Amino acid sequence: MSETSIVRRRRLAGAIGGVPRVMRVGRGLLLPLALLVLWRVLSGGIVPAHLLPAPGAVLEELVELWRQGELAGHIAVSAGRVALGFVFGVLAATLLGALAGASRLARELLDPTVQALKAVPSLAWVPLFILWFGIFETSKVVLIAVGVFFPVYLNLMTGILGVDRKLVEVGRINRLSRVAIIRRILVPATLPSYLVGLRAGLALGWMFVIAAELMGASQGLGFLMVDGQMTGRPAVIIGSLALFALAGKFSDALLERLSRRLLRWQDSFGAVEGGHA
Repeated sequence: MSETSIVRRRRLAGAIGGVPRVMRVGRGLLLPLALLVLWRVLSGGIVPAHLLPAPGAVLEELVELWRQGELAGHIAVSAGRVALGFVFGVLAATLLGALAGASRLARELLDPTVQALKAVPSLAWVPLFILWFGIFETSKVVLIAVGVFFPVYLNLMTGILGVDRKLVEVGRINRLSRVAIIRRILVPATLPSYLVGLRAGLALGWMFVIAAELMGASQGLGFLMVDGQMTGRPAVIIGSLALFALAGKFSDALLERLSRRLLRWQDSFGAVEGGHA
């Protein structure tokens, strides 16, 4: 089936049985809105304000920080750290994951150590990285890169190992070169798993930036959250958590859109069921 036929079939399925995009977005907002209502009810007297401030109080605190010119700087600094750590983590994971997936020897040498290091908690790296790199930006970016590395490495290696052997044999029968086999068989077959790894790595990057910003940071959402704790402002803590969630969702949505474009040739159940054109 050609790519054009797949796209036409997907559009037809979306037109007949697919859910309109506005309705899908609306469904995605139902749970956050329900949680917001529950939060408002609990903060209305059931839970003390010093433990759970009302949504309006959190919003007022964030607006005030924005007016003072502080909030935009904290968001930009955290986003920059995550972006740098993501790039370096993805580069290292792509290189080592491809080696481990393509070579049995490389896999036997690398994978046991990588799997052992994967179990180390994020905060356990902090003292070592401070010792090695100091408390400035290098240690923070390296810590985020470590968090990004593991899911990308694992998904890429697993994706390569999961490629149908018959497809590679057909390529060899048709006398495709090694480069052609990689480009026409291995890359398309591995790409879905790799993109899932990128999304998981990005999510961990946002999680690790909190630990990274405990290392002597003076800016960033993690610093803002800790500052709210030290100064007794729960609205700042909850507002920082909400901003982490929004930033993570926004960046994941960008990766998801990129994934759809790169995988538009797939005639998968999810693409047809969701009505994505």
